[in-house]
Amino acid sequence: MSMKTKVAAGIFGLAVAVSVVPVSAEVLRVMSGQASGALNVPMNRAVVVESDVPFSELSIANPGIADISTISDRTIYVLGKAPGRTTLTLLSAEGKLISNVDVHVTPDIAEFKERLAQILPNEKIEVRTANDGIVLSGTISSTARLDRALDLARRYAPDRVSNLMVVGGTQQVMLKVRFAEMQRSVSKGLSASIRAGGSSGNWSGGILGGPNNTANNIPGGSFTSAAQGALGLGFSSGPYQLGILLEALESKGMVRTLAEPNLTALSGQEARFLAGGEYPIPVMQNGGGTGGNSITVEYKPFGVELNFTPYVVDGDIINLQINAAVSSIDTTVSVPTGAGSQINGFKRRETTTTVEMRDGESFAIAGLLQDDFRNSASQVPWIGDVPILGALFRSTDFMRNQSELVIIVTPHLVSPVRGEALALPTDRVRIPTESEMFLYGDMAKPARGAAGEVARQDFSSSYGYVME
Repeated sequence: MSMKTKVAAGIFGLAVAVSVVPVSAEVLRVMSGQASGALNVPMNRAVVVESDVPFSELSIANPGIADISTISDRTIYVLGKAPGRTTLTLLSAEGKLISNVDVHVTPDIAEFKERLAQILPNEKIEVRTANDGIVLSGTISSTARLDRALDLARRYAPDRVSNLMVVGGTQQVMLKVRFAEMQRSVSKGLSASIRAGGSSGNWSGGILGGPNNTANNIPGGSFTSAAQGALGLGFSSGPYQLGILLEALESKGMVRTLAEPNLTALSGQEARFLAGGEYPIPVMQNGGGTGGNSITVEYKPFGVELNFTPYVVDGDIINLQINAAVSSIDTTVSVPTGAGSQINGFKRRETTTTVEMRDGESFAIAGLLQDDFRNSASQVPWIGDVPILGALFRSTDFMRNQSELVIIVTPHLVSPVRGEALALPTDRVRIPTESEMFLYGDMAKPARGAAGEVARQDFSSSYGYVME
C-alpha cells in the first residue's frame, strides 16, 4: 500500500470515529461523604450517574417514574419514564449507604424551546416544567404572539399549559364614534271647498291669514281653514249664494343630529356607554290564582348607546366588536294602554359589527340613504278631471322625506396621564360673586389660571374638548 493510500485510509478512519462518538449527556457524579445534587431526567431520555466508589447494590423508590440499569460497578444508566420525583439509593459491599440521589423526571421541553425560538425569535419567554405540564412566563409584545406561543405549547402538553405571560405595550383603547344624520322633509298641498247658500248678499272676498280662521263674511257660508294661507271668494244673487275657499300649503323642515361619544376600555374587556334616559312602560301582570291583575313599570333606555370590546391583536392593530345605537322617543307613534294613557314609540338607528384597523384609522361602519315619497289626490268624480276648472273640485297632497345617516369609528391606543394634566369643561368657568351677578349681570366668569386662559381665548367659539 502506497503512502498516499495509507494517508487517505487514516483520514477516513478518523472521520468515521468522530462521527460515531456520542454527544456528551448529562452526568451526575456522586462523591463519597458528600451530599449529591438533584438529578434532572427528561422523560423518555437517559442520564448517566457516576460514583467515585464502587457500589454493590442500588434501588429506585418508584420504578414507574424512572428505570435504572448498571453499566459498571461505578456507572448507572437512569431512564425517565413518567413525570414525578423519586429516590435512587446506592449501597457499598459492606451494606453502607453511599448516597441518596433525588431523581426528578420532567417532560422533555428541549424541542419545544427550539421551535418557540424559531417561531417567536425576539420574544423573551421563559419555559419551565411543573409536574407533567409546561409553564410559560415572561413579557410578550402582543396578544397574537401570546396565542401562537400557547397554541404551540398545547401541541407538546395538551391541557397542561399554565400561562403566566404578560402582554407588554399599550393595551388600553379609546374608541371615538361619530353619529351624523340629516333629515329633510318637504310637503305641499292644494285643496278647494265650495259652498252654496240661499241668503241674499253682495260680492265678497277676503284672505284668511292664520289657522282656524272662519270666513263668516263669505256669502256662501262659513268656512274653517287650518292652513297658513287661504283665499275665500263669495257671490250672491237674489236668493242664491256661492262661496269658494282655496287652501295652499307648503312646508319645509330639516333636522341635524350629531353625537360623538368617546369610551376607553382595556384590551379584551367590554365597555358600555349611555347618554340619554329611560322611558317608563307599564306592563300588565297576571295575578294568577289571586284573581286580580297588577301593573308594573319597566324602563326602556334611549339616547346614545355604545358597547364595544377591543382586542389589541399585534402592535397597533386593533380588533373591535361594536354595538352602537342612537334612539329617541317618537311622538308620532303611540299605543293606548286602556287606562287613559298612551305609550310612544321609538326611533332607533343601530349597528352591530366587527372590524379591524390600526391606531388612528377610521372606518365608516354603517350608512343609510332613505327617500320616502307620498302623493295623494281626492276629487269629485268626473268634474275633478276637467282641466283647470277641475282644480276647484280636487285636493292634492305631496310629501317627501329624505334621510342620510353615517356612523364612523376611530380607535386610539391610549395611556394614562397625571390627573393635573387633564382639564374638565367645568374648570373653565367659575361661579360669579353677588356683585358681579347683580351689578354687572354676569352669569358666568372665566376661571383663573391656565384653564381660564383657554376659556378667554375660545369662550365664544365652538364648544368641545381636546385630549392628547
